[in-house]
Amino acid sequence: MMARQYLSVGLVFTLWLLSVETVHSQAPARAQVGATLTVTDAGRWRTLQNGVGFRTMVMERANPNYTLDLKLLRFDSKVVGARVLHAKQFQMKTASAKTFAEKSGAIAAINASYFDENSRPLAYLKTAVQEINRSVSKHALYTGVFGVGESGPFVIHRDEFLPAQASEALQTGPLLLRRGVTVEFGSNLARYARRTVIGIDKKGQMIVGVTDAVVGGLSFSEIQELFMNGRWQLDADDLLNLDGGGSAQLYVKSGKFEEWLPGTTEVPVGIGFFTKPN
Repeated sequence: MMARQYLSVGLVFTLWLLSVETVHSQAPARAQVGATLTVTDAGRWRTLQNGVGFRTMVMERANPNYTLDLKLLRFDSKVVGARVLHAKQFQMKTASAKTFAEKSGAIAAINASYFDENSRPLAYLKTAVQEINRSVSKHALYTGVFGVGESGPFVIHRDEFLPAQASEALQTGPLLLRRGVTVEFGSNLARYARRTVIGIDKKGQMIVGVTDAVVGGLSFSEIQELFMNGRWQLDADDLLNLDGGGSAQLYVKSGKFEEWLPGTTEVPVGIGFFTKPN
């Protein structure tokens, strides 16, 4: 009888510990972000394959009233690599994220840097094939660089970037987080729009976010709060804004799982994510 009692107490204690761990391992289901945005479903990371996680956060804005999703991808940089993709590599002027993925063999792709009315990429740009734009722009918008170097992918302030340190890189902006601290910049902090961001989290993993909304979207200040506040378990140290608006798009296909978030326009430059060879 005494042994059974101890066993029952031990089982209850074990279940209690598991419940505590579960609570701490999941982001809260509903909480306020900024003045008008509420996270109604924080979602959970779903493993698509080794080194690749996918998650959807659902949000609701009070004024003006609409809902939106934040689609998230997380890549273990030891297992998955990134490449800067230029549409001209595939004999095209522009392409969708889905076309970039299909043409290159990537498991996922997103839109990347800004471009002009003739679909020419702006600011510094270097692919594995060639250095397309050689000058690092000093424009107030292009404050960050996403690149791939000998030690893997990185997000860095443009003033710290040296082209020789990267085999591939693209300049865009604004830089939103730098070494875990929010970056201050101009007056567009509060404007709502479709966004695409890429960052490096505290474990050195690449993390991507793309908003899906019929109208509106997220402000830069809301993105900063989402990605640096530990409650949402995004934990970005460095975070860079890519081209947004109609350019914002994401495609991922892994096994039977497929997610296609189209933009309203094709783009000349994308970022592809590839499973590294064993």
